[in-house]
Amino acid sequence: MNHPVTITKADGTRELFAEAKLINSLENAGGSTEIIARIVKHVEKEMHDGMPTSEIYQHAFKLLHQYSLPIAIKYSLRRALSELGPDGFPFEKYVARIFQEWGYETLTDQQIMGGCVSHEVDVVAWNREKLVMVEAKFHNEFLLKSDLKVMLYIKARFDDIRENTFNYGGSNRRLDEGWLVTNTKFTDQAIKYGECKGVKLLGWNYPKEMNLQKIIESLHLHPFTCLASLSNVHKKNLLAKGVVLCRDLSEHPEYLKEIGMKDEEISKVKEELRNLNV
Repeated sequence: MNHPVTITKADGTRELFAEAKLINSLENAGGSTEIIARIVKHVEKEMHDGMPTSEIYQHAFKLLHQYSLPIAIKYSLRRALSELGPDGFPFEKYVARIFQEWGYETLTDQQIMGGCVSHEVDVVAWNREKLVMVEAKFHNEFLLKSDLKVMLYIKARFDDIRENTFNYGGSNRRLDEGWLVTNTKFTDQAIKYGECKGVKLLGWNYPKEMNLQKIIESLHLHPFTCLASLSNVHKKNLLAKGVVLCRDLSEHPEYLKEIGMKDEEISKVKEELRNLNV
């Protein structure tokens, strides 16, 4: 570009457009040098002062979708998780599905009595060896992070809960692990405190070897909100039906008819699901 251009971030602040950031995000998704060059050229052609980052994303995503669906889906995952809203309940169900894949039985939205007071616990998961309780921290804006203040609050809750026993799985037992799971990132201080105090963390950037992004890809737990063939209205209606995974739509394609989608629209969704192999 011949002159600097400012862009508008999700929180309303402005900063200079950095081509390197766009290139880096496309590289992380697996885009080839040729595809990245085409997308950057297109975005810069459409660029205008004050352009929202969401608009830049839409341009890049649509082009990636034309070139390679798997790369487009990987590029969209983080934003797709932030669309499991506006409240956090669909994300709680999503987190429960992760633990189910790991062999746990789960319940969501549980009222748990601690040593002193009662607590609302987003997900309770158990198997023969462990009883796990999870705080699912959902952010509509994926730039927001879970910080030290959140960690201190969660640790205090788990400490109180550990003073009681619970009957999940047919036997009385105490809490083995407390988890904080978020759809965004943790601050460095939050990670340091969680590691020090034994709170299990799972987020977009942590842990390094098996973070949320890698879990989604390895277990094929793609949120259905990553599908380009669904409008925002379709997504809202499917969320209301309790859908959270692409797999849900593969197993229950009748949901698409139930929310009023036309046959042609349903065919596009099914084709996208087939290409995802879910």
